[in-house]
Amino acid sequence: MKAETLKIPGGKELIDVVKVFEALGIAEKMKIADLGCGRRGHFSLQAAKLVGTKGIVYAIDILQPALKSVESLASLFGINNLKTIWADLEVPGGMNLETESIDLVLLNNILFQTKKHEIILAEAKRILRRGGKLLVTEWEKTGAPFGPEPEKRVDKEKVKKIAESVGLVFEKEIKPGPYHYSLIFLKK
Repeated sequence: MKAETLKIPGGKELIDVVKVFEALGIAEKMKIADLGCGRRGHFSLQAAKLVGTKGIVYAIDILQPALKSVESLASLFGINNLKTIWADLEVPGGMNLETESIDLVLLNNILFQTKKHEIILAEAKRILRRGGKLLVTEWEKTGAPFGPEPEKRVDKEKVKKIAESVGLVFEKEIKPGPYHYSLIFLKK
């Protein structure tokens, strides 16, 4: 299924999910983990449609109400291959996912909310299979009329440095929208 055919609303005004997913090469049967999925589960729901019934998406968040909301939206859209997991991303092993079991990890607008970047990126690497990819999407450091304060935003060079320090290899950068950057890393 092509990303542009999806009919799940929300989020496209800020981040072009079609562009991001095409750059990642999401395919049927993939296992995807969306770390910090949020209450709309925008990336989780879209990915679940793309991976098909033989794939699975784990929508992970620390907020129980966010997970309940994502479950409700999945039900509303007839998505049966999405599983929610309550977890603290700042705790190593806290997601309770097997090591090297995931094809793609999504980490969208999470790093600006924490100082524990290395722990989160190391945990993302742990669950990725060899050859798997990590997507990090964050707010640009420049000011915007909304979003987090510029001083809370995480510089893309800092993200690259931390990801490389935990053993991930930078693959490419894409511009998913006017206020964000997306970095794609590979686990070798």
